[in-house]
Amino acid sequence: MRLTIIGCSGSYPGPDASASCYLVEADVGDGDDKRTWRILLDLGSGSLGVLQRHADALAVDAVLFSHLHPDHCSDLCGYYVLRKYHPDGAQPRIPVYGPTGVAERMSEAYGLPDGAGMADAFDFREYAGPITLGPFTILPIPVEHPVEAYGLRISVGQSTLGYSGDSATCEGLDRIAANTRLFLCEASFREVDDNPPGIHLTGVEAGATAARSRTGRLVITHVPPWFDADGMVAEARTAYSGPIELAATGATYEI
Repeated sequence: MRLTIIGCSGSYPGPDASASCYLVEADVGDGDDKRTWRILLDLGSGSLGVLQRHADALAVDAVLFSHLHPDHCSDLCGYYVLRKYHPDGAQPRIPVYGPTGVAERMSEAYGLPDGAGMADAFDFREYAGPITLGPFTILPIPVEHPVEAYGLRISVGQSTLGYSGDSATCEGLDRIAANTRLFLCEASFREVDDNPPGIHLTGVEAGATAARSRTGRLVITHVPPWFDADGMVAEARTAYSGPIELAATGATYEI
């Protein structure tokens, strides 16, 4: 499978990146029977525009939200318009997975009245165990954050990608990262600061999680624009000796 970084800025869009959004693709079949499956991990503020540089936005098969903070889900409002009112006609409904109340939360965000909400464009589903989408097997795992939040393990065959979502250090985070080929992990806090508990990881904590979980590669993401992102990577290097990179818009990884 392929991971493309669409948005990687923490908490709000930065000058060089939109908020969180990651495109994961996998090809099935050969020749005329070849089919590319595409899922989005989050669709945060500003990411829908960037997505269109890297893929046909109408060719997405599903959206999976880690949690329902705006920097991870707000561009579903624009995506609703794109799919519902496209000049070629309303597009087929696709599944949108998320925490409890995802359908109501997104309908409220767009200002839709009670009732159908966005159901004419999206098939909203709340997390309730493993998910199979084409070649993807996806395991949502609860993590520690001030709201109901999940990290995701995405597997195709023997290859597994771990995505932290937003999380503090917790047992669920270790399960997400365990023995993955690539661990896409947030680092929003600096180790030198007096950080509130139960919200985000420092760079050191992201690196320590990667080392403890024996991931093959660590990609640091969700660094807020007010921090030096390279400094966050330097923090992670003090705790993890494997390959580390900083997520950047347009970067692609074969997993």
